[in-house]
Amino acid sequence: MNPKVDFYFNKAKKWQGEVRRLRTIILDCGLTEELKWGCPCYTFKKSNIVLIHDFKDYCALLFFKGALLHNADNILIQQTENVQSARQIRFTNLDEVIEREAIIKAYVFEAAEVEKAGLEVEFKKTPDFKVAEEFQGKLDGSAVLKTAFEALTPGRQKAYLLHFSAPKQSKTRGARVEKCIPQILAGKGLND
Repeated sequence: MNPKVDFYFNKAKKWQGEVRRLRTIILDCGLTEELKWGCPCYTFKKSNIVLIHDFKDYCALLFFKGALLHNADNILIQQTENVQSARQIRFTNLDEVIEREAIIKAYVFEAAEVEKAGLEVEFKKTPDFKVAEEFQGKLDGSAVLKTAFEALTPGRQKAYLLHFSAPKQSKTRGARVEKCIPQILAGKGLND
């Protein structure tokens, strides 16, 4: 146990029993406990394997390369359609954690083996992302905007594409596009 991480388990209110039990299970698998992003993160030779985090309605284990794990028990969850690599196992009570202890360990060991083997998730390329029609119209109408957008890093391009395509209403998508055009033209990312 890493004393730097203890605060996380002491501050937990709703999920304290669950996250403490998850900690014990994961440490029993021989991983190193670290504090990353304010959460307990378990590593193998400095590579992130799994993270414990909690939310309002559940606590979860997040496997960084969960998309590469065999989901034979059908319990690995993709948080949103845009999450490409990570997968969660969610828990809503301590009994679920206790009942799934052997399964949890199997996933942790498999995730460590994935890391040992050097396997990597193949991420979608920027052209594979949906382009909101409101943004496509602006790109088609302005060579300067198109050139500025194409000059952005792939990560910045993806962030904009996701941001523009998220709203259901065309009016909202259009407003987002208009608001971001000056940033794109300045060579900045969505959150710069």
